[in-house]
Amino acid sequence: MKLLSWNVAGYRACLKKGFRNFFEEMDADIFSLQEVKATEEQIDYIPDGYYVYRNVAEKKGYSGVLTYTKIKPLSVFYGMGIEEHDHEGRMITLEYEDFYLVNVYVPNAKRELERLDYRMTWEDDFREYVSELKRKKMVLICGDFNVAHEEIDIKNAKANVRNAGFTIEEREKFTKLLDSGFVDTFRYFYPDKIQYSWWSYLFHARENNAGWRLDYFLVDQEHLNQIEDSLILDQVMGSDHCPIEIIIK
Repeated sequence: MKLLSWNVAGYRACLKKGFRNFFEEMDADIFSLQEVKATEEQIDYIPDGYYVYRNVAEKKGYSGVLTYTKIKPLSVFYGMGIEEHDHEGRMITLEYEDFYLVNVYVPNAKRELERLDYRMTWEDDFREYVSELKRKKMVLICGDFNVAHEEIDIKNAKANVRNAGFTIEEREKFTKLLDSGFVDTFRYFYPDKIQYSWWSYLFHARENNAGWRLDYFLVDQEHLNQIEDSLILDQVMGSDHCPIEIIIK
């Protein structure tokens, strides 16, 4: 079973950059997108054989997540059920017979860290939400977490310590999420591999591979043995992020 996740940084823009061809070539069982920045009406690519679930932000042209799935879920839940968090289209949870899949686009702390305090609250509520799911069955979480967890996950660690996405606070929250019973699948399979999933559009960052690893597939510790591989598809263009993939037994 193949699952993909990709922050497309604009659904309509990515469609113009070859998304359809890539989608058809990969033939994933479930394909989760983040930062679609599109209204319900603008999400008009409905491939044969897939169910489509969207969580669109109230603010136009902002955030939003989308999941294509060949397998019809038992239930679908949008957001995390907390009023403060559920206006920005950041989460879809699909429940299947054997597992939950959470597609998430974690809030960015922004320049000057103006949303860092909110991000900390969001992180605590999110951790509680997925921990509750974990008590019921296997949980997979995919998406853009907006954090490079360790120094190996970012090109210029020392220069970015107080920048959004690499603050001590954000990294500690990600550690706490893992400590609550989840595994970073890519780092599990490739503990020493340097590979990134996001590059700035400035200063030829992608050309020079000056990137950050912001996109993750997590699985609960109890079901880690169900994961066969976890990959970063960094040759795929179309966004400032690249897709990531896991293979499940």
